[in-house]
Amino acid sequence: MDKFVPLNENKDFRRMYAKGKCYVSSSIISYVSKNRLNQIRIGITTSKKIGNSVQRNRARRLIKESFRFMTPHIKQGYDFVFVARAKTPFVKCQAVQRSMKKQLKEAGVLFEKSVY
Repeated sequence: MDKFVPLNENKDFRRMYAKGKCYVSSSIISYVSKNRLNQIRIGITTSKKIGNSVQRNRARRLIKESFRFMTPHIKQGYDFVFVARAKTPFVKCQAVQRSMKKQLKEAGVLFEKSVY
């Protein structure tokens, strides 16, 4: 299963901020938590501190594309919330992918033999 389900409810975001494990880099912040649904759920947050709507949408697209690239290598049954930082709209997609890969590997949600 290579698809992921979006997190839309405010209560899910608040639960992730309160109980999820946090991983920080210069371009994104990741919150990871196990769920009981046996599916991957993802939420993306971009505040007005990022910039105007063009920059916020670019940050969301970068994060979503980076996560889509890694979805086949991620174990099922986890929730993710990614928070864009001020630097996110100005970096390349590969930089976001490297940061995300490092954070997800540290969280232990990547398969052991995933080489990409």
